[in-house]
Amino acid sequence: MIRINLLPLRASRKKETVRQQVSILILSAGGVLLVGAFLYFLLLGKISTATEQIANSENEIKELKAKIGAIDNIKKLQSDVKKKLDVLSQLRREKSGPASRFAALSDAVPQKLWLTKYAEGGGSVSVSGFALSEDLIALFMRNLQTSGAFTNVELQVSEQSKVGDEMAKRFDIIFQLKKP
Repeated sequence: MIRINLLPLRASRKKETVRQQVSILILSAGGVLLVGAFLYFLLLGKISTATEQIANSENEIKELKAKIGAIDNIKKLQSDVKKKLDVLSQLRREKSGPASRFAALSDAVPQKLWLTKYAEGGGSVSVSGFALSEDLIALFMRNLQTSGAFTNVELQVSEQSKVGDEMAKRFDIIFQLKKP
């Protein structure tokens, strides 16, 4: 009888399957490593992009804060300038105020009436003087009232007084300044 030894064939098949399995394992492990490396580098790229965006955003925030600070300074300077302009316009109004008041007062004074005192304070004016008659005092009061620069004209005192050799009427009048 003839005997055929199949063991080496089985052993060679076994070796072949083991070799195939080892190569599949190595290829699978290599594939997993390649996919892992690809994902790792992909995530590294995303992280670097995100950090660049964060850095750019922080720089932009710093620039905007500087601009906001400049705008705040400009607004502060603008309010300071506005306050100064308001003060200047008030000074201009008050500068022309006394001259126009004295002009109106001078126009209101009739002939033969003399002013001896003028006092102004808090929007109120007190005037004293002498006139030859009560009619002149009344005319002076009407002139003050109609001048448009004064209001609430009131006679405080009117009394007979001697001025030099003549008799005259001494008077005290108070009135309010009209607001411009």
